[in-house]
Amino acid sequence: MVTGDGAYIKKINRSLILKNIIKHGLISRADLSKTIGLNKATISVQVADLLKEELINETQHEHNTVGRRPIMLSINNKAGYVLGIDLDFRRIQFTISGLNGQPIQSDTIYPETNDYHEIVTLLIIHIKHYVSLYSNNHCGLVGIMIGVHGTVNNDESILFVPKYQWSHKNLKSDLKRELMDLNIYIENNANLSAYAEKVYKYHHSDNLLTVILTSGIGAGIMIDGKLHKGYHGYAGEMGHMIIAPDGKPCKCGNHGCWEGYSSETSLLEALALEYNKKSLTINDMKTLLKNQDPIALEKMRQFNKNLAIGLNNIINLYNPETIVINSQILALYPNAVVEITSHLKSSVSTYREIVLSDLSDNACVLGACALLIQRFLEVPELTFTLHEEPLAKNLA
Repeated sequence: MVTGDGAYIKKINRSLILKNIIKHGLISRADLSKTIGLNKATISVQVADLLKEELINETQHEHNTVGRRPIMLSINNKAGYVLGIDLDFRRIQFTISGLNGQPIQSDTIYPETNDYHEIVTLLIIHIKHYVSLYSNNHCGLVGIMIGVHGTVNNDESILFVPKYQWSHKNLKSDLKRELMDLNIYIENNANLSAYAEKVYKYHHSDNLLTVILTSGIGAGIMIDGKLHKGYHGYAGEMGHMIIAPDGKPCKCGNHGCWEGYSSETSLLEALALEYNKKSLTINDMKTLLKNQDPIALEKMRQFNKNLAIGLNNIINLYNPETIVINSQILALYPNAVVEITSHLKSSVSTYREIVLSDLSDNACVLGACALLIQRFLEVPELTFTLHEEPLAKNLA
């Protein structure tokens, strides 16, 4: 036997117990023993430790049968808090969650600046605000995860953010100068969104792809239940897959990139040109579709056809079980998935399901919160059910 085996086994048992308490919400010691296959004595010792650490609660369960009411175990939601941040272009969302994965506060700001140092200053101000609100408990604010709409290295430094035109930035290091006592992590927004879909919605799907069409096109990839990030951490930049050789110029330097044809931004820009307007919004698109505007409907049909071209390539590369498309515009368009799948005719392009995301703009922050909780509790995987959507507020 290798020295340390006992401690290692104890750690594994602890993670299995926490995983199942989270999964079931409420569960008794006896049911934990049956579910995990550990004897009752081992369960009792581990549970006693977790109660001492204030990571779990015990409550007496109401029931109608004769006999003693069972004592149920649950995660102590107030033992600590996590902060997820979605750092999008001209929009930053902050969401606080307890250890049960349920958001308890969500706020959004709309900075009118592209300047990196001004954005860093804004982040520091708001993070300090949340620290002041959520530090008066057993564990305090246990972590902060920032989702970036760009390429993030495996060392968490930023290679490039197209919309902001930021290149080679070390956001984590710059934040830590003022927030040195906090656990701060940087991750790609699409990776966090894919993680959220797996944790909160598609528990059954270990091979899942999330395709986000909002400010560009990004993809988060789950393979065998784990995030797939690639050699440097850049896997999932599907928006820069070329679908039209010598096509539209892209900010990445190439021509004919997928996001130039099937991102929400590209669709709104194309429609604005048709109507000789400076810009159009999602609400404008909602009105056009509601009124069955023929130009908007034709643009949508072409949009979905181009979207299917990219999806066909992704399906052939990854053979995913579930593809989750995150798009506000497609959510407004009746039978969007039916129309998209009608273009996927290849006999070798196989998948189980294509669905539209229910998490929408909250996917990134929810994924950030969930990943922080998994790391803090050191569990192999999480299963949450979202009780209600976080109520986003705008901050001045």
